[in-house]
Parts: sequence; C-alpha cells; structure tokens
Amino acid sequence: MKRLLLSAMAGFLTSVIASACAATMTVSSHVDRSLNFAQYRTFDWGPADALPTGDPRLDGDLFFKDHVQGAVERGLSTRGLELASSGTPDLLIHYHANISERIDVNRADRAYGYCGTADCPPDTVSYEAGTLVLDFIDSRTNQLVWRGWAQNSVEDVLRSRDRMASTIVKAVDKMLRQLPPMR
Repeated sequence: MKRLLLSAMAGFLTSVIASACAATMTVSSHVDRSLNFAQYRTFDWGPADALPTGDPRLDGDLFFKDHVQGAVERGLSTRGLELASSGTPDLLIHYHANISERIDVNRADRAYGYCGTADCPPDTVSYEAGTLVLDFIDSRTNQLVWRGWAQNSVEDVLRSRDRMASTIVKAVDKMLRQLPPMR
C-alpha cells in the first residue's frame, strides 16, 4: 500500500513538473561577438513581415503588433538606441511570431522510483507554444547582426489581453538583456 501511494505521488509530481516545463519561457539569442554594437545609435522598423503566424488569433491583431513594437522601442531606448525620426537608421528591426502545437515528453526514471508501472510509459503534455523572434539588420550592409527569440506556452496568453501584454513585455525584456553593450 505504501509503495502504491509513493508511486501515485511520484506520477502526480511528474505530471506537475511536465506541465510546469511546458509553461516555462525559454529565451536565447545569436550574435557575432566580434561586432561592435556601440556603432549603432538609431533604429526603425523594417518592412512588415509578409508571413502570417498561421494562427487567426494573432494574424492582423493590432493589439499584439502594438505591444510588441512598444516593448521593443522602450527596451531599446533604455539601452541607448533612438527611434530614427529621419534619414537612414543604423538598424532595421523585424519581428516574426508563430504559434505551434508542442509535445513535452517527460520520461520517468525507474532508478529513482518515479515509475508506477512495469512498462514505465512516458508522461506527455500537449500545449500551444508561441515563438517571438526579433531580428536586427544593419541597414548599411543588409546583414543580420543579432537575433533573439523567446518561446512560451500561449494557452492563457490568448485568453487575456492583460496576460498577453505582460508576456510580450517579459519576452522582449529577456531577449534584449542578451544584446551586447550598446555604449
């Protein structure tokens, strides 16, 4: 009986951990470390991305677009970059967004007793993941100089404008923290 109770608790904890993993925002970036980012002083938005997100809940959503652009503009401003008011900016910014179905498989480890059955099947959690990508293009060379991306479960985000706004701000802030020094 005690063993059955421990197995049930371990199964429950495994499911909770798998659910938590599915909801954790992951953020990363890519940059050429030899590039001197202090040369960039101004930015502007590049042409709109012609690719749809593939999800009608974001395609053409002005709330989403305004909040992404606002979060990026505020974040770059605090890092010393100015939105160009005239002339050619140093950087052109593009963003891309996508929503896709993801499956998180959390295989329990028999050695630690996390498996309640002899065949030890994996626990799976299915969720919708939103990915936001920011691209910084050097306007003089037309070369990508920095790319940041964030991915997070969007299940609750799509149901609440407040949650969407705060998730966008969090994702953009985490991505921009990975920028090289601008000064």
